[in-house]
Amino acid sequence: MDSVTELGEDLRKFLRALPEGTKLVQVTGRPGEQKSLWSLAKEHGIRITDKFDPYEEAKVAALLASKGVGYEVLAFEDEVLITVTRGRSQGKGGWSQDRYRRRVHSLVQAKVRQIEEALRRADIPFDLEIEERDYGVSRGEFKVYASREELAGLVKPMRGGDVEIRIKPVERKVLEFVPLKAETAIEERKSIIVGLDPGITVGIAAIDLDGKILAIYSEKNMALSEIVRFISEIGHPVIVATDVNPAPGLVEKIARSFKAQLFVPRESLKVEEKNELLRNLGISVEDDHQRDALAAAYKAYLRYKPKFEHIEARLREVGLWKKRNEIKALVLTGYSLGEAIMKVKLAERPKEEHHEEVKPEVDVASYIEKIKALEKAIAELERENAELRAIIEEQRKIIERLERKLAEFDEGVRFKVLKEREIRARDERIAILEKKLKKEKEKVEILARKLAQTRKMHRLELSGKVYPMKVLENLTWKDLEELEKDIGIKRGDIVYVINPAGAGRKIAEHLAKKKIKAIVSQKELPVAVYEVFREERIPVLLEGEDIKVIRLDDFAVVKREELEDIIRKKIKEWDEEEKREELESVLRVIEEYRIERVKELIRKAEEERQ
Repeated sequence: MDSVTELGEDLRKFLRALPEGTKLVQVTGRPGEQKSLWSLAKEHGIRITDKFDPYEEAKVAALLASKGVGYEVLAFEDEVLITVTRGRSQGKGGWSQDRYRRRVHSLVQAKVRQIEEALRRADIPFDLEIEERDYGVSRGEFKVYASREELAGLVKPMRGGDVEIRIKPVERKVLEFVPLKAETAIEERKSIIVGLDPGITVGIAAIDLDGKILAIYSEKNMALSEIVRFISEIGHPVIVATDVNPAPGLVEKIARSFKAQLFVPRESLKVEEKNELLRNLGISVEDDHQRDALAAAYKAYLRYKPKFEHIEARLREVGLWKKRNEIKALVLTGYSLGEAIMKVKLAERPKEEHHEEVKPEVDVASYIEKIKALEKAIAELERENAELRAIIEEQRKIIERLERKLAEFDEGVRFKVLKEREIRARDERIAILEKKLKKEKEKVEILARKLAQTRKMHRLELSGKVYPMKVLENLTWKDLEELEKDIGIKRGDIVYVINPAGAGRKIAEHLAKKKIKAIVSQKELPVAVYEVFREERIPVLLEGEDIKVIRLDDFAVVKREELEDIIRKKIKEWDEEEKREELESVLRVIEEYRIERVKELIRKAEEERQ
C-alpha cells in the first residue's frame, strides 16, 4: 500500500485476518518521511501508464515492495495469548451433566499439556496460568513470547467442539514501521551500534560507527515496541550488542526486528571490565543498567574497530571519506568492501543519468496474463481447499469421538488409581500401627517383668529373714537414673554395686541424701566415694569379705541378722577409730606443747648465763 491510513480503524482487524507470514508494507516510507508513490516509481525505473488508475497504483506498490522498498507495518508485539477453554455449554444439572463436565475438564487439561509440551520442544518461552477443577482444568492461558509466524504449525485454533483454543496476538500501543531492507535504512538514516541490558529496568546505549556516544537511557517496564521506537528515533542499528553470553531473548528479538547483526561477547563481561571500558570513554552513568548497555555497545565497537580502520584507509585512497559510515554499515550487512563502494558510487551519480541507464522492467500486458493465470490457479486451490476442509471436518469428528472414549477410559483409570492409592494409604497406616503396637507390647513385657521382680522383692522383705538389695551394675549416673526410674531408691534401702570403678564424690553425695542404709560392693570403692559414705555413717561392706550375697534372678538378698550385725560392727569400728584419732590428736598436741616448753626453758637459761 502507499498509505495504511486508508484502512482507518479496520487496520488492526485487517492485519489480524491476514494469513500467517503475510506482511503489510507502506512503500512510501515512515510517517513524516514519506515520498510520493510516483517519485518512487520513477526512482526505481518502473514505467507508469496511467497515474489515475487504481489498478496502476496497486501494481506500482506491489513492484516497489518486491524490490525491498518500504516499511513493514507492525501492529502486534512478538507476544501471543493462547486460551484453552470448554467449547460448549454444560447444559442443565444432573448426574450426566457432572460426568460430562468432568470429561470436558479432562479434555481441556490434555490440550493444555499438549500445547505446553509443543512449546517446550520448540524452545519457545511462555508463562502459563491454569484453573484446576474436577481433577482436570477448566481454563488454561498461555502468554507466549513469540510471533504468530514462530507458532505456525505448533498450535492451531479450535472451535465448535468440546474444547476451544483461541490464539490472539498482543497489540502494540502504537504502530511501528520497520524497513524491508537494512541497506535502505542505511542510505536514509544514521547507522548506529546499540547496547541493550534487558530486565525490569531496561538500559539502552547508542554509539555511531566512529565510536561517539549518541544516547544513554534507562527506564522501568519498557515494552518491546517502546524500545524499538526509542532506538528508531536515534538511527538505524547495524549492530545490537549484549554484555552477557548467551544473549537474552529480548536482545535477539530486537536484532531480528532491525535485521541487524547480534554481537555477543565470548564470555559475559565482568563488572571490572565494564568499569574499565567506561573509564576509557571518560563518562559516568546514572545506574548499572546504563553502564551494562554502554559497555556492551563499546565492546562491540572495539571488536569491529580494526575492520573500520581498514575501511577508512581504503576510502581515503578512493576519495569517499565522507561516505565512510554508510560503507561501514553496508559491509556489516554482508556486502564486500568493493560492492559497498560501487553501490555508493552508483547512488552518487546524477538521477537523470541513473534513470537513463535503467531499462524499463515492467510489461503491463504480461502482468495481466500472469494475474489471470494466478486467478485460475487460486480458483482451483479454493476447490481443493473446500475438499480438504470437508476431510478435516470428518477427521475432527473422528478425533472428538476418540477423545470422548479416551476421556471415559481416563475417568475409569483415575477411579482405579484413586482406589489403589486409598488401599496403599490404608496398608501404610496398618504397618505404622503394627509397628507402634509391637513397641507398646515390648514396653508392657518390660514393665510386667519389673513388676514381678518388685513383688518378689516385696515378699522377701515381708518374710523378715532376708534383706533385698537394689542392684547397680555400674556406679554411674546412667545406671543410677535407670534404677531410680524403674523401681526407685528410698530411705533405708541397701544398694548392691557390682562395678564401682570410675564413681566420684557427687554420685556418693546423691546416694547419701537418699538416706540409704548401706552399700554392698563386689570390689573396693574409690577412696573419695568411701570417705563420703564414712562421713555420713553409711556402712560400706565388701561381698565375700564382710558379708555373703545371695543372687536371685535379677536382684540380690542378704541375711537380715548378718547384715544388721555387720552394720553395727562397722559403725562401732568407725566410732572407735574416731576416738583413737581424737586421743592421738590430743596426745600429739600435748607432746608438741611439752617440746615447745622445754625449748623455751633452755632459751631462758642461756639468756641468764649471758
